[in-house]
Amino acid sequence: MKEVDLHSFLYQRRRYSGEFTPQALVFNANLQEFATRTSYICNLQTLGKLSQEESYQQIKTLWEELQRSYHALHIEKNTEN
Repeated sequence: MKEVDLHSFLYQRRRYSGEFTPQALVFNANLQEFATRTSYICNLQTLGKLSQEESYQQIKTLWEELQRSYHALHIEKNTEN
């Protein structure tokens, strides 16, 4: 029987099912990584392993990275309204 990686089991990546573009696929991967890392930070803060301020700063940094990714991929220019 194949051993299950705990991280892979708890934080499963989902297949992208939106309209395909390379930029959308990359951004989706970045968004899933943001969600996973944010969840870890929230859990560590809940357990008392991180302070509220440290948690906030780490999530803020992750958010800024996600925003840079979004703008670098020029997604706003590719989105149709």
